[in-house]
Amino acid sequence: MSNTTITIMLGGALIASVIFGTPAIASSQQVDFANPAFAPVSGPTSIPVGAADFCKRDRADCAPNAHPVNVETLTPASWSQLVAVNDDVNRTIVPETDQQLYHVAEYWTYPTNNAGDCEDIALQKRKELIQKGWDASTLLMTVVRERSGEGHAVLMVRTDRGDLILDNQNAQVLVWNATPYEYVKRQSQADAGKWVGLNDDRATIMAAAN
Repeated sequence: MSNTTITIMLGGALIASVIFGTPAIASSQQVDFANPAFAPVSGPTSIPVGAADFCKRDRADCAPNAHPVNVETLTPASWSQLVAVNDDVNRTIVPETDQQLYHVAEYWTYPTNNAGDCEDIALQKRKELIQKGWDASTLLMTVVRERSGEGHAVLMVRTDRGDLILDNQNAQVLVWNATPYEYVKRQSQADAGKWVGLNDDRATIMAAAN
């Protein structure tokens, strides 16, 4: 049976091709976390204020992971599922700021009446993927900084092919280092109520390019 090639694109340009044979075989023991496809972790850090408030209101979504999974094995089927969830949520949730919706500067929650800001949309994608069987420890809320300096939230999905980003500002699912953001911190895989810092060495390159 022929192999399946999945191509990850950025603005119409080829970024990476993921080749799947039959059967697809991968294990976390074969994953090289020093590879640039994985965002480097610098250690424990503070939880974002909005995330801390969300965890107080929804403790079930911020619980420790008894058996964290290093990575999800990416297959043609799981890739299609990932893209479908990203597309569906981006299409159905209307971007609205917390100020517009709740009259506060920062409020993390699931979308209300099909509206929400970046972290609400990322939370919804995380929720739907968990419902479809993805392990919660591989679906990580992540804080990034845009080139303008503004903060932004995305969902980082840890797969055996790298850390993939689901973003409401981009219809394509990209490898983390193919995105235009500076990565600041993400949820811990061991405990959804704790966060770790990200050592994004690309930050100096991005600054020099501006």
